[in-house]
Amino acid sequence: MKIHQPTRAAGLERLADFTAQAGFNYAHKRNFDYGPEADVEADPWRDNVSRLSPYIRHKLLTEQELIEAVIKVHGSQKADKFITEILWRGYFRGWLEQRPEVWADYVTGRDDALRAMQKLGSQRKTYEQALESRTGIDCFDFWMKELIDTGYLHNHARMWFASIWIFTLKLPWQIGADLFLQHLRDGDAASNVLSWRWVAGLHTKGKSYQATKENIVQFTDGRFTAIGLAQEFVPLVESKSYKFRPLKVPPAPPAAAAFALLVHEEDCHPESLTLPGKPALLIGVSGPDGKSPKGVADPVREFAQGAVTDALTRGSDHFGCESVMWNKGQKLADVMKTAGIERLIVPWLPTGPLKDAIGREVNGCNPRWVMRNYDAAIWPLAKAGFFPVKKKAPDALAPLGILL
Repeated sequence: MKIHQPTRAAGLERLADFTAQAGFNYAHKRNFDYGPEADVEADPWRDNVSRLSPYIRHKLLTEQELIEAVIKVHGSQKADKFITEILWRGYFRGWLEQRPEVWADYVTGRDDALRAMQKLGSQRKTYEQALESRTGIDCFDFWMKELIDTGYLHNHARMWFASIWIFTLKLPWQIGADLFLQHLRDGDAASNVLSWRWVAGLHTKGKSYQATKENIVQFTDGRFTAIGLAQEFVPLVESKSYKFRPLKVPPAPPAAAAFALLVHEEDCHPESLTLPGKPALLIGVSGPDGKSPKGVADPVREFAQGAVTDALTRGSDHFGCESVMWNKGQKLADVMKTAGIERLIVPWLPTGPLKDAIGREVNGCNPRWVMRNYDAAIWPLAKAGFFPVKKKAPDALAPLGILL
């Protein structure tokens, strides 16, 4: 499998290569996991998933331009399955943004589970066997190695992996979600945590995801025996209900004589932001290690940092301004003071680890926030389940020129 490079140019190249497959092939083959060694050049039929997620997650490519690209080639109906997956990403982002306590409780639950494991010998042993690919479940052990070695898993494999982790190995879902954030290049607070909750039966109450031998054998093209899986998948329960807090879309920032634009790893396409003018300075920041108390794997850190570096390079060329990094140990206010700039504009910081790490300091600089029109259209729709979002998406996106 070709390793993702953290640049917009690499993302555009992959998008161009995949677009032809985003219609019929994606609709009919997206659930098949042919493995990292699949020869997609010899057999394009196996090029069945986009592998664009690291670029979308860091907004090196935007959801809007992906939807526009596949509609241009296939039309909205033939590209519906691919567009639906893009909408799922926006749904998860909007759902968590309007229920931020879910993220806070995940962090608390994760830390509690990690501490408790140190006192539970049998659970710790199972956890260590899982990390070392020694569970004896051939598919799970393969996926663990693939995750650690490549920083990627097929979406279907992620669902099977999480189900086996929770229901067969009986390990805390929060520790599994943390493992993904440590190793996935596309690790995203909303999609990751809410997907693990969905598998566990917490997101859709009372409905868990079942990893079965028959399903795994079928959709991995017979690569595994998948022996030793749980036969019961009793959904997890929680007593707490989370209050829906409607998203307040920020107004467009007013014109400013001179302002700095913060470029962070949640939005690495500054050229396409709606700004009141050209920034006088770009300030880059990256903090992927905040995703986990254990830090993140080198490929995750390198991709996030590389994406911000690429964004600063492109942004400086586009706007004709200088760029600097806001490094660990520095104060953002001091970076701005050194540059002689008082005003700050910031692309929206979604609920998650980066906001936890820098949100308070950013707010201390009295920023103006910028939210992308696509996000402002889709995120507020995430009031309950996904399908109302999909139903309302055509009307929500039509003003942006996206005709579904």
